[in-house]
Order: sequence, then structure tokens, then C-alpha cells
Amino acid sequence: MNPSQTPRELLIGGFHAAIAAVQADALLPPYLAALNTDRLLVVGAGKAAAAMAACVEARLPQTELAGLVITRHGHGLPTRYIEVVEAGHPLPDAAGQAAALRLLDRLRQAEPDDQVLALISGGGSSLLSLPVAGVSLAELQSLSHALLLSGAPIAEINTLRKHLSQTLGGRLAAACRAQVSGLLISDVAGDDPAVIASGPFAPDPSSYADALAILARREITAPASVQRHLLAGGAGEIAETPKPGAACFQRVEQQVIANGRTALRAAAGYFESRGVPAVILGDTHTGEAREVAQVFAALAREIHRHGNPWPAPVVLLSGGETSVTINESASDAGRGGRNSEFLLALALALNGLPGVYALAADTDGIDGNQDNAGAIIAPDSLTRAAALGLDAPRHLRQHDAWGCFAGLDDLLLTGPTRTNVNDFRAILIV
Repeated sequence: MNPSQTPRELLIGGFHAAIAAVQADALLPPYLAALNTDRLLVVGAGKAAAAMAACVEARLPQTELAGLVITRHGHGLPTRYIEVVEAGHPLPDAAGQAAALRLLDRLRQAEPDDQVLALISGGGSSLLSLPVAGVSLAELQSLSHALLLSGAPIAEINTLRKHLSQTLGGRLAAACRAQVSGLLISDVAGDDPAVIASGPFAPDPSSYADALAILARREITAPASVQRHLLAGGAGEIAETPKPGAACFQRVEQQVIANGRTALRAAAGYFESRGVPAVILGDTHTGEAREVAQVFAALAREIHRHGNPWPAPVVLLSGGETSVTINESASDAGRGGRNSEFLLALALALNGLPGVYALAADTDGIDGNQDNAGAIIAPDSLTRAAALGLDAPRHLRQHDAWGCFAGLDDLLLTGPTRTNVNDFRAILIV
């Protein structure tokens, strides 16, 4: 282990190495070089959409470019030919609705001999939300809010979104007669194009019946218009989303160009170059953030006490997408995203175990709805919290990890990274 770097510096350096590996400029060039066209219509949606569009303009200066991409508020970049629109995430807003309608119209007007480049990344589901006729934006926002609070995994949320949207679940592919090349940055476990941004150009294997079953399982009372639409779909009165084998997908070719493992491999290289062996535990971890923390705490204790299954020093790297279930009626719900909650739960479970440090953050630079990417803990985190009058268990009960880490000055602040491969966790045991 490099003695010139503190554990905190090592963890932050590993995170930045992970982010650098999944930036558009690091990913797109070989795929853009393979495009053989002098005219390109570029469309897209997601937290990486603006950076991807800017990279296309920089790398294809001789190509006639036009188009529109939608990204989250604060994640935009200046472009010359490809319009960038900022819109709401995780809840859809009017800006996204208007932009999605314009994007859909651009695709409908494309001719069969046109070439479309689709730039898709995590966050696209909300940004592309164009409600079906009869369902208002406010009603879609209400349902999205209830699903997020329920702790439903992203695959379930996306199943509802697909069946209430004019753009998701393969509907953009169905609307377009041109050839489509899709470049996808995955933020979902398994990297299924049907799940990434709710698969606007991908076949949808889910059904209206699945959407209704999710509402029942999560005990969510949807707005009446949503119920009517889903029931009509389940009864066969409304066409299903395009399914595998549909003719429209013969015109579409999609490639996943990066995922969580891309970021984890880069972080592993960073740590190993500094004398710290790295173990990648996978990029598909899901479940309640505080429950996942208990599992990782047990593993860290085993390594610290017994050197099993790996001796210290070692860094454990993982990704995926955990969740936080919040009681909507709770008056004491605080601030903080799933990564901050994971980390506070981990600190409590470790209870000051010597030699264990950790960082958890969202690779888009925004954990939940706060201004931090995540946070950092050290063996003395709980001791320092108590000295400052911070009640860490109460902060966790109230889902206010942000408040605890802000008081400790241990928030990780990066601003928008303009990419997204979901959670990043590094637990360093020295």
C-alpha cells in the first residue's frame, strides 16, 4: 500500500478512476469510427446524453449532424448541431414531456434510407416520459413518486413506465422507419437493453398484466386514468408494447458500450497500481441499502479478524442498485440517497472496527435528491459523530444519512458527472 496516500485519498482516487472510465470521450470513439455515413440524425436520453452528443460532434466533424437529446437538469453541455434539452429526473416534468414529443416527431419523419444514432443511458426512462393519451403528466408523476417510495426495483418501475408511455418499451423503434444504431451506457443489473432507460428501441417482454400485478404487489393505488388504461390493455383493447420478433426491430442494432463492471475494473486497476489488491464482488447487487450493508459489514469483519477469504490490505469493489423504502406518511423522513444510507448503516454495523474505511456513491454524481455523490466513512466516524452531537442511529432511522455526513464533513461532492453506471462501493481494509 502506497504510504504517501491516506485511505481517504485512495478511496476518492479510486472513485474518480471509475468515473473517468465511463465518460463518453473514453467510450464512444471506436464505435463512432465504425459508422459509415455522411448524414446522421442523433437522438437520445439519459444522464450521459449531453456528453455523448458533444463527443459525437467532436469526433464526426465531417458528418452532417442534427437531432435532439434529453438529459437531467444540470447535466447539459453546449453543442452546435444536436440540441440538448434538460428535464426532470427522477420525476418527469413538462420540459421532458415536450422534448420527448419533439424527439418522437423527428423519428416519425425520418426516411427509410436515413441513419439514426440513438444515445441511451440511465435516467432515460424519466426523461423520455411522454404519457399515453388519457393520462396526464401530473398523474404519471404521482405514480412515479409512489413507486419510488415503495422501494420497487427499477425493473418493476420501468414495466409501469413502458405501458404508460408513447416512447418507451420499443415504441421509438416502432415509430421509426430509418436504420437505428444504438449505443447504450448501462445502469441496470444484467445490462438488458429492454431495461436500460425502459428500452425505447428494444423489444419489451413485459405486459399490461405484469404492470397491474406490480401495483397490486406494492399495494399502490394508481390514479383512475392509469387504472383504466392498464385494465384496457390487459383486456386486449389497447395494443401491447412491441414484442421480441416484431418487424420494427430488424432495423435496430444496439450495443452496450459500458456498465458498472467497466467502472469497477478501472477502480481495481487504480488500487492495484498503488499496492492494494482489489476484489470485484460484482455489479449486480440489489436490495434494501441498509440490509446490503449488513452483508458487507460481516465480510469486512471476517477479513479483518481472520484474513478470510482475502488477507488485508484489500479493497472490496461492488456496484448495482440498492433501494430505500420510505413510509410516505412518515413525518421524520430526512435527506439522503441509497448510497449514503448504505454507508451509514455500514458504519453502524462495523461499530468502529479498526482499519476499515469505505466510500459509496452514485456514479452520476447525485445520490438521491441531494447535492452529494455519496460519502466516506472511517473507523472513527461514529466517535466523531457522537462528539458533534450527531445521533447516527436516529439519522439512519429517519433516512437522513445526508444530515449525518454533512455534520461530519464527510460528504463526497463531485457535481454531475454526465455519466451513469449506478452505484459504486469501495470498502478498504488495511
